[in-house]
Amino acid sequence: MTAALVPFSPLADQAPDPAADAVYLPGGYPELHAARLARNRTFLDGLRAAAARGAIVYGECGGYMVLGETLVARDGSRHAMAGLLPLATSFAAPALQIGYRRLTSAVASALGPRGSRFRGHEFHYARVVTQGDAAPLFAASDAEGENQAPLGLAKGTVMGSFAHLVDGAPLAQA
Repeated sequence: MTAALVPFSPLADQAPDPAADAVYLPGGYPELHAARLARNRTFLDGLRAAAARGAIVYGECGGYMVLGETLVARDGSRHAMAGLLPLATSFAAPALQIGYRRLTSAVASALGPRGSRFRGHEFHYARVVTQGDAAPLFAASDAEGENQAPLGLAKGTVMGSFAHLVDGAPLAQA
């Protein structure tokens, strides 16, 4: 099986390729461009169309925030995002989250069966303001094995979290 990577630019208001089986939104700084992203109808409608046709849509950190309903900028202004996950995030009162994470998928998804294990890291200042009806994506613990709050959401073929996945290698037991 082969895959073709087809880049697109959310800031340039480009939609993902309409034939794409999967869309990946990596980290970034959507808080710096929230108003512009909220106006980029071609991009947002393209994400919604991908999800509606059953494409896998996965967002990490900044990409996760864009998949949500709203993003509150540092100045308190609210900006509508894609609305694919029942999530509102905010930079109005930044709170640093940093560290390596041990992640176990809480749902079966394109990432693998329920119970799949990953290593990842968090580094962000955004916080979740509200979270609606969707399954958590990962059970999480820190690098020392201390349990953390669940990370991310999954709804249909759309999923994301603040964690940046590093790999899916078996985890060494501490």
